Amino acid sequence: MSLNLDFKEIATASMILFAIIDIIGNIPIIIGLKKKVGKIHSEKASIVAGCIMILFLFIGKEILNLIGIDVNSFAVAGAFILFFIALEMILGITLYKDEAPETASIVPLAFPLIAGAGTMTSLISLRAEYAVENIVVAIVINIIFVYAVLKSSGKIERILGKQGIGVIRKVFGVILLAIAVKLFTTNIQGLLN
Repeated sequence: MSLNLDFKEIATASMILFAIIDIIGNIPIIIGLKKKVGKIHSEKASIVAGCIMILFLFIGKEILNLIGIDVNSFAVAGAFILFFIALEMILGITLYKDEAPETASIVPLAFPLIAGAGTMTSLISLRAEYAVENIVVAIVINIIFVYAVLKSSGKIERILGKQGIGVIRKVFGVILLAIAVKLFTTNIQGLLN
């Protein structure tokens, strides 16, 4: 079995996943979660998110078909989740309330923040265009970057300060809202046809 590693495919898939995961834009959410739960396990969150993404890359479409959900429905559901997260960021409100979670490493950090519906939908779309091994390399590259950001979130917070984080939160909230709207409009057409 030979690997068909293609630098261009790896670079393109990495950039698409980087934009969808948007770990830089999620820094305010990560900092907020850290304040709520005290500690975020960067290694655990990164490994779980990476495993979810690789698993979904190989069996995602089959799982959705098995439970009778098409990719478009999954993407529209993901668009709603992103929409509400964006509203939280822009308006400074809390819609997601958890009964004092002990850790935020798996939920909501690894899933749905890092390996969410947008990421899953992108992986299914990428699989139709690129070699699987190139997508796996792109996932690994993104997970390494995610880990680095999670590990240094405290330093990033100190550098940016409270106002800087507030500004970034609102700006990326609007960007996330735009991604949610695009994900919704692109996939709602597929549902209606």
